[in-house]
Amino acid sequence: MLMLLQSFSRAVQLLLSGNREVFFIAFTSLQLSSISILISSLISLPLGVLLAFKDFSGRRVIIIILNTMMSLPTVVIGLLVYSLISRSGPLGGMGLLFSRGAIIIGQTLLSLPIIISLVYGAISRIDRRLPETLTTLGAHPGDIFIMTLKEGKTAILSALLAGFGRVIGEVGVSMMLGGNIRWYTRTLTTAIALETSKGEFELALALGLILLVISFAVNLILHWLVKDER
Repeated sequence: MLMLLQSFSRAVQLLLSGNREVFFIAFTSLQLSSISILISSLISLPLGVLLAFKDFSGRRVIIIILNTMMSLPTVVIGLLVYSLISRSGPLGGMGLLFSRGAIIIGQTLLSLPIIISLVYGAISRIDRRLPETLTTLGAHPGDIFIMTLKEGKTAILSALLAGFGRVIGEVGVSMMLGGNIRWYTRTLTTAIALETSKGEFELALALGLILLVISFAVNLILHWLVKDER
């Protein structure tokens, strides 16, 4: 117990000292995860609305697949993308492997089923007559889409935060596709794994504290949104 307290104290001191590498790693994680969620939201929002309001063949199958993929292990996503962008893969010539772009691709794919499923659930609670009513009033498709999002804005924002929470804490995609390269693709989770294996427990704990604060902030916002909606 004494050793744990000493390590915790040193980890806090490391954070208070403003260690450049620690905060660079934290910034890298936040940056890559934010970009991934931004890209994912541009894809997920239209698809979620489409699944909620349009009846078409195969719709239920798509929903089941999305729900299944929500719990897909991160290493499976990493393996899939790795097979595509490795030198022997179809996209190997693009030189994406062990780059920030590769991590963004992997994290985007990881968050897509989560955000689409949650957006679908949020929009499904909206009256299906809303698009028809807006069309009757002369609204354009773009206006209908925006109004639909406004109706479910709290639940949609919660979906985006849930997706962010999923990607900020993943390790499989970042490790397999980014390579954990110092000052480039090293993220909070991959750095924690590396430093722990090296015996640098204080540094790993400092990084873990940052990740814990980020996760707590995301959950606090989610709690506030749900409470505000009620």
